Amino acid sequence: MKVPLQVVWFKRDLRIADHRPLALAAEHGPVLPLYIAEPGLWAEEDASARQWDFAAECLAELQAVLGALGQLLCVVRGDAVAVLRKIHERHGISALWSHEETGNGWTYARDKAVAAWAREAGVPWHELPQNGVIRRLKSRHGWARSWDRRMAEELTAPPAALKPLGPDWPTRIPQACDLGLAPDPCPNRQRGGRVEALATLASFLELRGRDYRWQMSSPVTAFDASSRLSPHLTWGTLSMREVAQASAARLKGLRGDERAAARSWRASMISFTGRQHWHCHFMQKLEDEPRIEFENLHPAYNGLRPDIPDAERLAAWREGHTGYPFVDACMRALAAHGWLNFRMRAMLVSFASYQLWLPWRATGLHLARQFVDYEPGIHWSQVQMQSGTTGINTMRVYNPVKQGHDQDPEGLFVRRWVPEVADVPTPLIHEPWKWESTAGLGYPPPIVDHVKAAAAARDALHAVRKGSGHRVTASRIAEKHGSRKAGMPMTGQKSRRRAPTTQLALDL
Repeated sequence: MKVPLQVVWFKRDLRIADHRPLALAAEHGPVLPLYIAEPGLWAEEDASARQWDFAAECLAELQAVLGALGQLLCVVRGDAVAVLRKIHERHGISALWSHEETGNGWTYARDKAVAAWAREAGVPWHELPQNGVIRRLKSRHGWARSWDRRMAEELTAPPAALKPLGPDWPTRIPQACDLGLAPDPCPNRQRGGRVEALATLASFLELRGRDYRWQMSSPVTAFDASSRLSPHLTWGTLSMREVAQASAARLKGLRGDERAAARSWRASMISFTGRQHWHCHFMQKLEDEPRIEFENLHPAYNGLRPDIPDAERLAAWREGHTGYPFVDACMRALAAHGWLNFRMRAMLVSFASYQLWLPWRATGLHLARQFVDYEPGIHWSQVQMQSGTTGINTMRVYNPVKQGHDQDPEGLFVRRWVPEVADVPTPLIHEPWKWESTAGLGYPPPIVDHVKAAAAARDALHAVRKGSGHRVTASRIAEKHGSRKAGMPMTGQKSRRRAPTTQLALDL
């Protein structure tokens, strides 16, 4: 006689520690741990093989850990509704368990389809929060306090054992090519899995993070000084609660120590804990308004930039051949690592949106594919913010030459990633076109005059902001999405204290 199953649907929560759906499901009956490799999801324009390769490493480790509990992870390639329907018809599903997900538009539509099937089949679907994002949030007031309460909750222990269900469940983890993904070499990519996640967290909190506050802005230092936890948070090998509690414990342990090193650690840990709030703050925007993945948050900017990008400019930006060494170095480093510090991400979007006047959706999709840590809620909120289409944020037009001098004054980063300009004297490394010997460099001249292009972009956006009705709509957007705790003023109001530099807020 078949016994109905408690199906635990793993998505971007690839761990057993602090996994409440798994723990609760195990209290109700035999558990089928399930991962569905969905070809439709991986055919989306924001998906890439580097992302899948990281996820597959996480799945392999999860497979082994679940097997040690008694039941291997079932891995099925297919459509979620079809897979769940088949399991229900053959074995019976007593309940479906998962974490809530704030994903892209495809996953939002898929979850609605799964919810409709579950109602029709009479299968209860228990979705539980796994971070600070609040589903069906009515108001941002009190949001930060809710985040604090959630992060302070006790970590959920995994079940001691799982009842074996027999050998008939598929367990093979697909390769990227099985999902139709094109080859995507990323030689310096971080490896997935919880073992790597815990090691990365420990090394940051005990060794690498002392100067995080000061070193996260420059790509020269950020690859080591940043926590590098973002892909593990994206794919859920760590829970945000685990990170929040570990960093709070580290900060507590520094109290009373007035040595210079301890003061540096304290300042960095305070910055790091603040950025954990911002991580969920931006995800909440997409949760509350899924359209921002596709549409300008403020409609006054509709039609401002062309819908179809300039192909030559887009290709030069995407390939790291704009003629601006610091921009190109950042893009090439991203291609090789699948990660880049947040200020440089912001600069890439700003340069594409203002100096190159490219539509943010086209450039955002390329960056999404490059990021192993692609988190749709953060990504699309920030792409719009850095493109100036939210209507509520300060216009940030990065000067690519100044950023180079500020963040890479000796040209170390540029020389590594743009070897064409390696022989350019340091004072001109970020403006090689001014050097008298540029003819043999094999490096293109600047694709645009960045000063003139930035001025034209500012004029265009200022004209929109002066339009009738802009402020009224912006105030409504700020009321819905603006931070209440971090000091960011509502549009039209004066800030009581200096607003935070939010472009730095997500270096996790």
